[in-house]
Amino acid sequence: MPDPAPIIVFDTDCVLCSGMVAFVLAHEAAPSLRFAGAWSEPGLAMAARHGFSRADLDDTFLVIEGDRVLARSDAGILVLRHLRAPWRWLAPVLQLVPRMVRDAVYGFVAKRRYRWFGQKANCTLVPPAQRHRFIGVGGASRA
Repeated sequence: MPDPAPIIVFDTDCVLCSGMVAFVLAHEAAPSLRFAGAWSEPGLAMAARHGFSRADLDDTFLVIEGDRVLARSDAGILVLRHLRAPWRWLAPVLQLVPRMVRDAVYGFVAKRRYRWFGQKANCTLVPPAQRHRFIGVGGASRA
């Protein structure tokens, strides 16, 4: 039976992606999201189980919720739905934008994220009280 808590599979070497995780932790409506390092063994296995390769993870983050997986802008919209207002209000607004346009903008930023924001091996800082929510991230449990 799949775990009902959504899991965000993200690039732990990307400063922008790690910043996104810190933002989510600070603005969640409830502590329901979990996080997995994309380059870790568990993160790669989760991605592969849903048909995503290591190369795919270079272009997107994933949100795995039960049996479904979302990528690119759809994943971002799902994450927004888990945040407190006013951030969650962006989700229905962004859904009005055609996915092709949203994903083009997402891809434009994703291709330049290391250049614009930086890259540092395992740069995600896991708050000690939140370690139980992290899988395959430096300093976190590998459960």
